[in-house]
Amino acid sequence: MASFRKSLWIFVAFGVLLTGLLGWFDAQRGLAPVRNIAQVAKGISATRLGDRLPRESVPAELTDLAASFNDMLGRLEDSFRRLSDFSSDLAHELRTPVSNLMTQTHVALSRPRSAEEYREILYSNIEEYDRLARMIADMLFLAKADNDLIVPHRENIDLATEVDELIGFYEALADEQGVRVSRIGIGSISGDRLMIRRAISNLLSNAIRHTPRGGAVKVEVRDLGNDGVRIAVENPGQAIPPEHLRRLFDRFYRVDACRQRIGEGAGLGLAITKSIVEAHGGAISVSAERDTVRFEISIGITN
Repeated sequence: MASFRKSLWIFVAFGVLLTGLLGWFDAQRGLAPVRNIAQVAKGISATRLGDRLPRESVPAELTDLAASFNDMLGRLEDSFRRLSDFSSDLAHELRTPVSNLMTQTHVALSRPRSAEEYREILYSNIEEYDRLARMIADMLFLAKADNDLIVPHRENIDLATEVDELIGFYEALADEQGVRVSRIGIGSISGDRLMIRRAISNLLSNAIRHTPRGGAVKVEVRDLGNDGVRIAVENPGQAIPPEHLRRLFDRFYRVDACRQRIGEGAGLGLAITKSIVEAHGGAISVSAERDTVRFEISIGITN
């Protein structure tokens, strides 16, 4: 019995030691994917957002974690890219009017001029100041939208009436462009009338500018009952490649990077429209098929 007791304690001790070693080894092997995630996370920076965790290298229990981690990195990469593009575009947009103002001022001071010549230079400078003021006001509006500081005033809005008034406002521009504008359908929503009017105005003016002479811009207001109200602005025009559609609402984004905006805004209209729609709990989308561009706004029913 003494010999058996001694052997039993030896085997028990050996079993405990072996179990501990096997448990440690298994834990290290099981936590290896977590260490890989930590290693990838340590290497993440503003200039290194392209790393991803291979899903096939993690056990089934951590597949969802790896997928969520990769999705997070993808969102961060997209956000940093947009922020970088926005900073570059903002610098470019501000540089142009500032450069124009400096050039005109230097030219004006290069030699004595008459009062009428100085007056013309000042009028030209006012146009650049107006452009800068509009850009700054739009940027402040978008900054408030990004921080959920836009609180729409709620009132009942007759969309048919608002659209008809905007069509009348843009009648001169449409006639100059040789474009017909029409509206069909009725509907009403609860929201801020001035903000909704601004959103529709941005879409309408954009459609008129990009419609070829002889074309027609159609505005459709459709009451969807319990599904809300849909406002669609459709115009014929040059086809937009699919890769550009999802970025049309980015600030300062150009489908044609070489195109200069002459007589147009700073490229913030669609971004502002998107912010206004989202502030009202709605959504905006764009589609381009058969040389036709269609913007759709969907907003909830009147409360």
